Amino acid sequence: MTPATILVLDFGGQYVQLIARRIREQHVHSLIVAPDISAAEARRLNAFGFVFSGGPNSVYDDGAPRCRREILDMGLPILGICYGLQLACQMLGGRVTATPTREYGRTRLDVTDPGSLLAHVPSPTTVWMSHGDVVTQMSGDFLPVGATPTCSYAAVRHRSRPIVGVQFHPEVTHTPCGTQVFRNFLYDLCGCEGDWKVGNVTEHLTDAIRRQVGSQARVICGLSGGVDSSVAAALIHRAIGDRLTCIFVDNGLMRNREVELVEATFREHFHVDLRVADAGDRFLTRLEGVVDPQEKRRIIGHEFIDVFKAEAASIEGAKFLAQGTLYPDVIESGHGHAGQAANIKLHHNVGGLPKKLGFELVEPLRDLFKDEVRRVGEHLGLPPEIVWRHPFPGPGLAVRIMGAVTRERLAILRAADDIIIEEVRAAGWYRKIAQAFGVLLPISTVGVMGDGRTYTGQHVIAVRFVESADFMTADWVHVDYELLGRISTRVINEVQGVNRVVYDISSKPPATIEWE
Repeated sequence: MTPATILVLDFGGQYVQLIARRIREQHVHSLIVAPDISAAEARRLNAFGFVFSGGPNSVYDDGAPRCRREILDMGLPILGICYGLQLACQMLGGRVTATPTREYGRTRLDVTDPGSLLAHVPSPTTVWMSHGDVVTQMSGDFLPVGATPTCSYAAVRHRSRPIVGVQFHPEVTHTPCGTQVFRNFLYDLCGCEGDWKVGNVTEHLTDAIRRQVGSQARVICGLSGGVDSSVAAALIHRAIGDRLTCIFVDNGLMRNREVELVEATFREHFHVDLRVADAGDRFLTRLEGVVDPQEKRRIIGHEFIDVFKAEAASIEGAKFLAQGTLYPDVIESGHGHAGQAANIKLHHNVGGLPKKLGFELVEPLRDLFKDEVRRVGEHLGLPPEIVWRHPFPGPGLAVRIMGAVTRERLAILRAADDIIIEEVRAAGWYRKIAQAFGVLLPISTVGVMGDGRTYTGQHVIAVRFVESADFMTADWVHVDYELLGRISTRVINEVQGVNRVVYDISSKPPATIEWE
């Protein structure tokens, strides 16, 4: 059964994913859809209401995106945000013009008529504006319910239809009343019941897997040790039991105790049929002397497919291949409801495998954001070490070693990375930041240890901490100097072959999170 859903019409605004996430935080299912969605499709998706997003266009421009008139006539509640407000007002007889000066940043909102939209919102309150157009004239069917010093129609409602709108952005944290605005819309106007909760979500996903896979077929899942593939495997195992076989390819480029953690979780705790392919020697042989990062990735991806294919060929009755695709991947690819069909951004480990092996894809997480995946993982009983793991690159430590990959350099980086994570956890920083890791640099620097200088055979470790909501952008973390000091001291003292530790203070953009 399709859950009660709020459809977010994507008019190109930078905050569209944030809108969808804010709705889900209120325990209501949301989907991002194309602005020209039909009423029939909206009904099929069990729409309880619509949010019209912001966007970079002006509603009066030729070719500006619009919704179908039938959406306005469905009788379902609509919340217009910024461009979405302007579009709804214009389509129902209002006028929108450019403002003399664009308005960006915080401003004061005075509530003139709380009604259902602004109920329990204090007046005045602070809201976040980001617009260059404004509604200058409304039809007689609309009433203003909130104003700012420069915007008379900062919040409006229709006299007879359940259509409301705000010129500000309730989805951003800079609008403190934003959560209340969404709650008012979702519960008072749309009549949602707040049933998008982890238990219901898990049941919904489990039922969907059973319907797709049926009662006989087997599923193969490629485990990476990360949260996405682990939660996908745990969900599928819950749905079909011993008809799931997991394959873990040990490419020799993993973190310390990676194989042991995966085996303990899936073989011993969940009793999953787990096949571990020990291919470290094969990967390292192929990587010998390779320094170009793209060539490393190409070799690792090619070898992975060959190893995975050999393992998969030995599993009888397998019809499906599981993949940990998340909702942002679907949105960004344009493959979901929000745009034209395109290829989903495949994880390098399984990209192309379904077609090459004749499998159908199972993507149990394709409707979830990352934070929802973690909550489902916790609900399924996955250990915190897996549920809250930081992202790890598909090619493994090979792209955190600048230059050639050797057993010696892998051992140095593993030991240093172990210390970094251990100290970050001990200091209570692990869940505060998005990623923490070490990078082995391809240089030697002079040092002093004991009574002599050190140079030959000594390496530099760069420490990288970033904070990010979506990994599209990221900032370096202003972490405690004491923590950095402990990491430096331990790495230099405990890891043979390191005599210098540096901290990376680059943000994305212009730098990327990973060094290669």
